[in-house]
Amino acid sequence: MKCINCGTDNKLKDRTANQGRCLKCNHTFAFEPTNMSNIKITDPFFAKAIADITANNTLFFTPKQLLYFLDNRLRSKSFPKFSWLFLYVFLNFFTFFLIIGPLFVNIVFIWIFFNRTNSVKLNNKIRKQNAKNLQIIGGIILVIGIFLSLASNSFTLFTIIIILGMLPIYLGTRQLGRIGFITQEFLFPESQLKDLLDRWQQINGSILKILPPPNQGNTPATVNPDVTAYSFDRLVVCDSAAIAQLLIANNFHFENNCAILSITGYPQSIFDTTMQMLHRNPDLKVYAVHDCNPRGIGLVHRLRTNASWFLNSEIAIIDIGLTPRQIIATKRGMFIQSSPESAQAAKELPEEIRQSLSPEELAWLKSGNFVELESFTPQRLIKVVQKGIAGSRDIETDDSNLLLVGDRGSDMYVVQSFG
Repeated sequence: MKCINCGTDNKLKDRTANQGRCLKCNHTFAFEPTNMSNIKITDPFFAKAIADITANNTLFFTPKQLLYFLDNRLRSKSFPKFSWLFLYVFLNFFTFFLIIGPLFVNIVFIWIFFNRTNSVKLNNKIRKQNAKNLQIIGGIILVIGIFLSLASNSFTLFTIIIILGMLPIYLGTRQLGRIGFITQEFLFPESQLKDLLDRWQQINGSILKILPPPNQGNTPATVNPDVTAYSFDRLVVCDSAAIAQLLIANNFHFENNCAILSITGYPQSIFDTTMQMLHRNPDLKVYAVHDCNPRGIGLVHRLRTNASWFLNSEIAIIDIGLTPRQIIATKRGMFIQSSPESAQAAKELPEEIRQSLSPEELAWLKSGNFVELESFTPQRLIKVVQKGIAGSRDIETDDSNLLLVGDRGSDMYVVQSFG
């Protein structure tokens, strides 16, 4: 493992002999991968993850975003690229002269590849590759098997080959169409991430771009009266204080000339003042940004029906996402999770919210599925929100990326794609 301080490569025996320190510069290693059970993390791996998620130390991020980021990196690292197809061809050749050898090998590899397309511990890229492997071995079985069956003039063998060859092709094709909707589980718990962060910062100092829990204090801030005389043309409302804090910390409000609040009232110190300013602008546009779960899906409804927000208001509310419609339509796999609690909450959605969802979206939610905004990196999340705002600046004449939900009196729009 290379030392992040001087770049010296230290072997295990060197690290052990020097009490976990670098042989050259004596810098302490934060992690010892050989002592880890469920995951293997090295200092260079962790340092690069922090550099990448912060876009070279330019963006703030939440601990939950780092959890998703590390999980995605570890999936590819924990399941290295291995030529299963090479092993498949080799075993077929090796068992060719056995009576049932090739049949047994093909059945075993169909089972292996199919199970890997459904694994909650693999990412979508590896799942897709295994689905394609199913199609490939199906083609191999058909080409070689049909030739052998014709050479032996055996109709029974021909029938077996057709069935055995078409099965993996069918399974692979089916799995390719549904891999983006298969749920995933974290490789390690959030509590373990806290231990990793504590250990890293103890050895290497504070991580400057990691955000603390949002401050829920309600101490009013003093705002210059000259400032309060103005208003904003745009408001971004998040369903969680964590996402609102993330956008504010990364100066999204300055760069996009908008106010940012959470439905929970964050930031409390300027919340009331900001709302007073917003209500002065009859041309205000509101953009909702939320998790794709029953609570998040109800964000627009709360904004429209809550007297503290925009009850009986004619302003336009644009749902940037994340919505089940966007997840179902996207070709990129997202980190979909599932829980009984989410399934129960979906069944208890108010009728007004249910009417804005398609039967397919409701079925997706009732299955307990959900996707969190923090599964996206800060850079991608910022770009998605920027694109959602930019694509809806002229609703009346250019709504190519917007879908009107309900009647036109409500002015509720949904951005059709998330990023």
